[in-house]
Amino acid sequence: MGKKGKRDKKGKGAEKTAAKMEKKVSRRAKKEEEDLEALIAEFQSLDAKKTHVIESSCPPPSPRLNGSLSAHPERDELILFGGEYFNGQKTYLYNDLYIYNIRKNSWSKLEIPNPPPRRCAHQAVVVPTAGGQLWVFGGEFASPNGEQFYHYKDLWVLHLATKTWEQIKASGGPSGRSGHRMVACKRQLIIFGGFHESARDYIYYNDVYAFNLDSFTWSKLAPAGIGPAPRSGCQMTASPEGSVIIYGGYSKQRIKKDVDKGTLHTDMFLLKAEGVGKEEEKWTWSRLNPSGVKPPPRSGFSVAVGPGNRSLLFGGVQDEEEEESLEGDFFNDIYFYDMGKNRWFPAQLKGPKSEKRKRRRGKQAESVAAGGEEVEQRPPQGPLEVVKEVVAEDGTVMTIKQVISGPAEEKERSESEEEEEEEEEEGGALGQQVEPCPRSNAMVAVKHGVLYVYGGMFEVGDRQFTLSDLHSIDLHKMGEWKVLVEMDPKTQEWLEESESDEEGDDVEGADGGEEEEESSEEESEDDEGEEQHPAVEPGENPEEYLSRTEQYWIKVARSHMGPEAKEKKVVKVAHAMAKTFHEDSV
Repeated sequence: MGKKGKRDKKGKGAEKTAAKMEKKVSRRAKKEEEDLEALIAEFQSLDAKKTHVIESSCPPPSPRLNGSLSAHPERDELILFGGEYFNGQKTYLYNDLYIYNIRKNSWSKLEIPNPPPRRCAHQAVVVPTAGGQLWVFGGEFASPNGEQFYHYKDLWVLHLATKTWEQIKASGGPSGRSGHRMVACKRQLIIFGGFHESARDYIYYNDVYAFNLDSFTWSKLAPAGIGPAPRSGCQMTASPEGSVIIYGGYSKQRIKKDVDKGTLHTDMFLLKAEGVGKEEEKWTWSRLNPSGVKPPPRSGFSVAVGPGNRSLLFGGVQDEEEEESLEGDFFNDIYFYDMGKNRWFPAQLKGPKSEKRKRRRGKQAESVAAGGEEVEQRPPQGPLEVVKEVVAEDGTVMTIKQVISGPAEEKERSESEEEEEEEEEEGGALGQQVEPCPRSNAMVAVKHGVLYVYGGMFEVGDRQFTLSDLHSIDLHKMGEWKVLVEMDPKTQEWLEESESDEEGDDVEGADGGEEEEESSEEESEDDEGEEQHPAVEPGENPEEYLSRTEQYWIKVARSHMGPEAKEKKVVKVAHAMAKTFHEDSV
């Protein structure tokens, strides 16, 4: 009794503390949000001038992250909405709507009157009702300098058949937030978690709300049991049975004045409904303890539901705090969670069929190999740490560490699991293939069993690279990644704080910055004309090219890294730059 009483008191104390913090954050954020409301209203007045639906072919969308990518329920199309872009000085927010035609590999821009205000870190869910509906809730708007935030609590629906936006005004919904998660579960939208931030304070949530798609009413759920701690950016998946699965996420706590401690969550929970469809629907939290190989801790990962009752997790970042800096290990791996078996496992590329057949022949030849013939080695059975380097145009290098789990990590296997692992082994020793570069906060969607990954970001030192490439992979075959849209280096812009003292263009910055992006493209083209790297000669392999041009690339690396950089590091960067240039040229 005593322990239970203490536990109850502790729970009530935590609730009171959270309530106080929410009031405190709300008071301080109110002034900031009032300032931003005027800016948002100005943008909405500009959008209100649109009176007709205009759909036009266009180039791929500009670089962005924290938008939403959704699969059309009836057409072979993907729907991209919103997002953000930061160029080192300003934050740009978007509310534009793009349609990607899968069969034609083409983009079109859809301008619809009275859209939701510009936002990022929102949630979007598609349901098949009435020719398809895209539901959007929450998200945030930031001032151009990135120091003030407005958190939305509005709910919108895009009627795909009629191409009209509609704001749904219903009381009793969640408070303003971003970084939350939303899924369609039966005839409800279920929303969990997220955070609200002002210039000085923040609060993370673990509350659960349901929006009924038939009655258009909100209800706050009060599940029994112990649920997840407050967090944002988790994996949230609805099971075919009508339950909800939560994995991972990120939160931070203030441990003393001006000192915050971040937490990467790796726990897993099941939110189960009893009496679905009845008036008194009861929900219960329970802890899940999955088998298999869980993803390494990370934040900023992207989630989707794949074929075979499996949810998936792509990419993300694990920040490592050094004495004077914060460095991130970015990922581009895929992990599957089998909802039926309650089991995690890493995806392994099998490679093109021709390569797989060659590998099988190699296995058969292995038993009769003799003399000087090469014998193909089996991939290592234990966990393998792979270190990769991504080189920026200015010579800075980002190191990405990935842990690839070997088949020997699990003790018990069923026959089906062994078959999966045999397939994974077949692809384990293949050569380097085309794949998306490691990133976080990408936009992902699955259509016809194919995963599509668009945009996102990675960091090199203090510089942020925001992406606009599009990749796909067939989740049934897991053969190889396809590049549908390549990253255009001319869209990369990074301004140091000292480069510009211009003021008074805040509106243009928050408006999306199309004009500024166009001018930066022209500047990039001019810069390209000034510096010509040594060309790769026909048939020249990477080693030959490096041997011939090493001194040139060392000079380039030295000019970017500065005279204080160590020679060993400069040479390493120069070699990586040369290798990257050779790969791009070939």
